[in-house]
Amino acid sequence: MPVAPARPRTVLAASAASLAVLLAAGCSGADSDGSAHPETTTLEGSRLDEVLERGSLNVCTTGDYRPFTYLDADPDEFTGIDVDMARDLADELGVEIEWTRTTWDDLMDDFLAGCDIAVGGISVSTERAQRVYFSAPLMEDGKTPITLCENVDDYRTIEQINQPGVRSIMPSGGTNQVFAEKHYPDGELVTHDNNTIFDEIVAGRADVMTTDASEVLWVANEYEELCAVNPEEPFDFFEKAFMLPRGDEVFKHYVDQWLNMALNDGTYDRIVEPWFGEDVRL
Repeated sequence: MPVAPARPRTVLAASAASLAVLLAAGCSGADSDGSAHPETTTLEGSRLDEVLERGSLNVCTTGDYRPFTYLDADPDEFTGIDVDMARDLADELGVEIEWTRTTWDDLMDDFLAGCDIAVGGISVSTERAQRVYFSAPLMEDGKTPITLCENVDDYRTIEQINQPGVRSIMPSGGTNQVFAEKHYPDGELVTHDNNTIFDEIVAGRADVMTTDASEVLWVANEYEELCAVNPEEPFDFFEKAFMLPRGDEVFKHYVDQWLNMALNDGTYDRIVEPWFGEDVRL
């Protein structure tokens, strides 16, 4: 199996320095005799303080995008790589998790309505970045096709897929639909529920899906009939990250520092391994 695009593991020194400056500004108050005010050790108005005070972290996720987020019918709980990462963040904060299930169409609106963080294989885009902050990236990724193994040579390029009669399937909303509408105007575009979308290709009701290479690698491992098409050479480039409240520097720096440690102390690798095994590195 090809190796998934490697994620960056750089130490977020800039984030640490910026956070130190921000926190220093928040605790620089002093009496005339030079003694510091103990009550000014944190900045006011940060979502970080709100989360700690309320004792819960409200997490938006779609629950339909394995291996990152999935809502199991039994025992009715979320599973996935990003789901477990959110649980680890809540543990670090010492708070409970409150899940808000959303859809790709409603992700932004639901997040802005009250979630502290959104997770689940979310692609960074400039359109989304106009309204939210993103955490430091978890991984690099790109769009690549998946199809029946016998048809791999038919769908290696955008030009081959963008043909009349070629049925490209995708969930409604999200970057897969944006990509398909932009690059396959001459093809037949079909939307379907993301939880059973690959069954449609196996059943012959769709020809190909162009989605993230990370998802393609997982799906190809789960369905013996399906094969990834050039996952090591995707059609484009983007990163995956968590959505955070725009303008909240303190909360973003906290999340980035937690994420930096999780990516480097084995936490992320431990969470990923049950989904991809030891040979695939995200």
